[in-house]
Amino acid sequence: MAAIVTGLIPILRTAVDATTTYKGRTVWFGFLCIRLVTLFVAEMPWFKLDSDFSCNITKDSVCTKACFNEHFDKPVVMAWNYIFVLLILSVLLMELFTAHVHSVFQKRSSKEKNGVELESLGELKSASDPGNNTSGTMILDMHRSRNAVLFYLFSVMLRILVEFWFVYVLLDWNLPKINKTVFNCKSYVTGCPDQECLVRSTAEKRMSIYALVSISILVIISSCVFCVYFIGHYLCNCCAKGPHNVESHACQSRL
Repeated sequence: MAAIVTGLIPILRTAVDATTTYKGRTVWFGFLCIRLVTLFVAEMPWFKLDSDFSCNITKDSVCTKACFNEHFDKPVVMAWNYIFVLLILSVLLMELFTAHVHSVFQKRSSKEKNGVELESLGELKSASDPGNNTSGTMILDMHRSRNAVLFYLFSVMLRILVEFWFVYVLLDWNLPKINKTVFNCKSYVTGCPDQECLVRSTAEKRMSIYALVSISILVIISSCVFCVYFIGHYLCNCCAKGPHNVESHACQSRL
């Protein structure tokens, strides 16, 4: 539980304290928090994988470990954690882009005279409202920045690829290793006989894999919905408007 709290605090603080935001930002940080909690719970049945592994003929540690290495020949927990880092990086790309846009906005606005409109810089607009408490927050204006839309779609597509890779690792690397409780081990180590080995607590391990797969499928579906929405609303819809439309001129000037 301490690891969950330690991991959630920086993520939530980044999502709340940012000075620049964009559509869907809360959703992606929410998915990161859900993935972190699910990952911590799913790893619990795998913490003592070596002690859950045993063979029937010999208790020799060398022969048992040889069979263990032969059966679990691909990483489990480390692969999950590495892919989670890649997911964080896919979200961090958009954060770095918004930070760059906000930095450029501040440099330009410092050179302008008082009273210049925030919308005149194109990519940022103020989220301040007399009845709202978010007076210091800027929103990335996707309507006026085609590059922002393309970069957003790139980060989401990267997230989809990472999630598909994660599902492949779960279903092709990990799940077949625990589908059979008892399996034959033919060790190539000198002096180790052929024997039958088993993995305990396979039901809990399968459930952890199913939980991670369900979260990944949810992220993939949400990412695809966001991609379709952004392509239809910000790209196709913008350029499909008439030539006398102001937004159409702004979009066509960036093509």
